[in-house]
Amino acid sequence: MEAILMAVPLPDIVATVVAFALGICLTIVVKQIVDKTKAKTLGQDLQRQIGGAKREAENIIKSAQLDAAAETIKRKEQFTAEADRIRAELRGTETRSAKREDVLERQAEGLQKREESSRQQEQELDRRLRNVELKDKQLSALMAQQKNQLLKITAMDINEARELLLKRLEDECEHEMSALIARKVEEAGEEADEKSREIISTAIQRYAAEQTCEVSVSTVDIPNDDMKGRIIGREGRNIRAFEKATGVDVIVDDTPGTIVVSGFNPVRREVARLSMERLIQDGRIHPSRIEELVTQTKKDVNLKLLQLGKDAAVEANVRGLHNKVLSLLGALSYRTSYGQNVLRHSIEVAFLTQVMADELGLDGSMARRAGLLHDIGKAIDHEVEGSHPAIGANYLKRFNESPIVLNAVAGHHGDIPPDNPYTPLVGAADAISASRPGARRETLERYIKRLENLEEIAGSFKGVENVYAIQAGREIRVIVDASKVDDGAAMKIARDIANKIETEMTYPGQIQVTLLREVRCIEYAK
Repeated sequence: MEAILMAVPLPDIVATVVAFALGICLTIVVKQIVDKTKAKTLGQDLQRQIGGAKREAENIIKSAQLDAAAETIKRKEQFTAEADRIRAELRGTETRSAKREDVLERQAEGLQKREESSRQQEQELDRRLRNVELKDKQLSALMAQQKNQLLKITAMDINEARELLLKRLEDECEHEMSALIARKVEEAGEEADEKSREIISTAIQRYAAEQTCEVSVSTVDIPNDDMKGRIIGREGRNIRAFEKATGVDVIVDDTPGTIVVSGFNPVRREVARLSMERLIQDGRIHPSRIEELVTQTKKDVNLKLLQLGKDAAVEANVRGLHNKVLSLLGALSYRTSYGQNVLRHSIEVAFLTQVMADELGLDGSMARRAGLLHDIGKAIDHEVEGSHPAIGANYLKRFNESPIVLNAVAGHHGDIPPDNPYTPLVGAADAISASRPGARRETLERYIKRLENLEEIAGSFKGVENVYAIQAGREIRVIVDASKVDDGAAMKIARDIANKIETEMTYPGQIQVTLLREVRCIEYAK
């Protein structure tokens, strides 16, 4: 360093030092100026920040004030709603309390009235008891007086007088007893009639069935009259073979275009009709072909009967029936009774029995089963001797049918006494189905004969003046002589007439016996 300084001239060193000093001074001055400027700028920035902070603080304060005001309003609204709710609850509580007070007041008034009524009834009872005691004493005195008078007048001893009085009391009691029995029978009959009418009307309204006409012949159309000769055959061998194979009668007359198949067994008649139609279509008519077609037709008809029985069981919702029973049910489709199809009648009875059983709280499925099978004996009554209820019950017994169904089938016409509630229900449903308007038809001769029998039975009793069968024989009006028949005897005559009709006549449904006893007193003011 010293070497360098010594190498540089002195004036240059001085100038350099001066320049350096001036540079330092200038630097210090500039720095001071810059520091003052920065200080001023910082002060301005600080003032601006302070102003911004103040404005921000004011905004925060204002926002806080607004939020506080909003919260205050919200709290006030909540308080108002809560107060309104509490006031409403208080008003509701007050209303309920007032109602309860009113109810309690009315109950208290009712209790007071009942107590007053009880006191009045007790007083009335005491009064009646006193009257009864008084009348008892009077009656005892009167009886003693009558007893003494009888003893004085008739010179009877005590035993004879006792027997006379007892006989007199017995007659009076018997009359009162008859009146009491008549009144109780009437009341019981009214209640039973009302309940039974309700159940039966409900059952009838919920079911209706179709009817068919009863026939014993079937007609078969033929293409021309030449076919009649082929059906008859040489010397009648074809028609004889056909009648022998089918068990029916074939009537070939002058009626153009038809021949008639006649027979009382409807299944055989159906087999014969179908066999005849197939023979006519086939054209080969001779004894061997007839036997072959009849055999095949019988198989087809048996299958059809089974299907009809299955359809009926499904419609009536009855399960677990054997195929042989189903076949017999199907056979009922070809059987009619007074124009009513027996299979449709059986299905109708099944539904009616179920409706009545449901009304009485019994098993509806058991009722349907008994109703569907009640006329099963009609399918084989042409082949087995006996009534169709007994035939049907004996047949169903082979297939382990329940005792309830067996009793219902055997007893639905009253042939045997019922041992369960389903039997009378089946009988009632059978009567409803048979007796409703339009279900069955009768010939005019049979109808007139039934009316005559009704009037004859009712007119055979003593004291009967006039008898009228009305409503197509469903009701019989009996007019008795009031001077010969009293009220008690009138009830007995009505029951006797009904019992005699049940014993001696056969009819569908029921017959109402109405007995009239009238007393007319006529006087003339002159």
